[in-house]
Amino acid sequence: MADVNAMEKKLAEYKCNTNEAICLKLVRFADDLEDDGVTFHPEYSHQTFGDDEIAFGYKGLQIQLFYTAGNLSTLFKVKYSSKVTDTYDCVEPDDVEGKIRGLIPAGFTSNTDDFLSLLEKETNFKPFGTMLHSYTVHNEEAGQLTYQIHKADISCPGFQEYHERLQTFLMWFIETASFLEVDDDRWDFFLVFEKYNKDGETLYATVGYMTVYNYYVYPDKTRPRVSQMLILPPFQGEGHGAQLLEAVHRFYCSVPKVQDITAEDPSENYVKLRDFVLTKLCQNLPSFDAEKLHLGFSADMIKEAQEKLKINKKHARRVYEILRLRATDMSDEEKARAYRLEVKKRLFGPYRKNQRELAKMRKCLRPEELLSHMGQLDTQTQQEELEKSYQVALEDYRRIIERLASQA
Repeated sequence: MADVNAMEKKLAEYKCNTNEAICLKLVRFADDLEDDGVTFHPEYSHQTFGDDEIAFGYKGLQIQLFYTAGNLSTLFKVKYSSKVTDTYDCVEPDDVEGKIRGLIPAGFTSNTDDFLSLLEKETNFKPFGTMLHSYTVHNEEAGQLTYQIHKADISCPGFQEYHERLQTFLMWFIETASFLEVDDDRWDFFLVFEKYNKDGETLYATVGYMTVYNYYVYPDKTRPRVSQMLILPPFQGEGHGAQLLEAVHRFYCSVPKVQDITAEDPSENYVKLRDFVLTKLCQNLPSFDAEKLHLGFSADMIKEAQEKLKINKKHARRVYEILRLRATDMSDEEKARAYRLEVKKRLFGPYRKNQRELAKMRKCLRPEELLSHMGQLDTQTQQEELEKSYQVALEDYRRIIERLASQA
């Protein structure tokens, strides 16, 4: 038994956390290859390396996935200080290289000189599709930086191959990500690029992107549904997500056949971003005027948000609550109470549904079965959960109001 425990301890030295072992770079200059300051790491690697996100069989494992900043031409290398088979003949290491090869598209190189040759060709890379929007962001080190948002589709020459490289990032930064089958012309792609200067020439770096699928709505409308959205980590926290989502909304607002814009299984962060963007868009609509907000959520708000901005009723309701909070003096007890009841009226929807279900259960369940369900639908528990949901919403709404004020 002691020998077995000693062996397990020895073998444990050959386990590596794959989120730390995978090193990602967006390379603009040759010097970036040796600069650890531009390295970033995945948030997730479970889809490639299993739920424990561990690679076995190596010490000092480093999985290098370096991309040219614009075209995303790829350098892939696996490095390590020692391998388990160097010491133990009977133990097989994980096939790290095979797993990564199964993820990244063909056409990558494992030769640094070849990668540097591809880097020199970045001057030929130009953003795909049609430019929808351009904006600037102030950077303390680099000064004023210019960004562009483009709309592309699979008919753009070279785009499909580029997208195959781009979507590999999803596996590292979206927990439930999956690759798209993009051979369907109902997909729209929206891409963010940064313009930068290199040796007197203007080049473009990939910043992030969004995919949208256009669903058919009877009889003659479409409903664009956001499928995936990612701003690459080196650019996060700079407002690019809001710029992208707003540009996408404005684009679809100009398309008459679009009914409204939705999202597929949105994350909590996406919902917060959408709340901010939609509130920004709606705040100047006449129906959302501060004088009208205290009269309640109205049919005029629903109609104007849908017709002018392709915003559905559910999303318009959240915008109304945010703008009403901004217009409400929460130090006034009566006004604060009226606001709280208004928000809780919406939040109570799921609990009201539970009560209807309980009424049905009373008619068809045996007493012991009913008792177990009533435990889940306890009134006091519901009230506590309702108050908790209200406080979370209030905190989120206040952050959005602060962000809107900072941009005013």
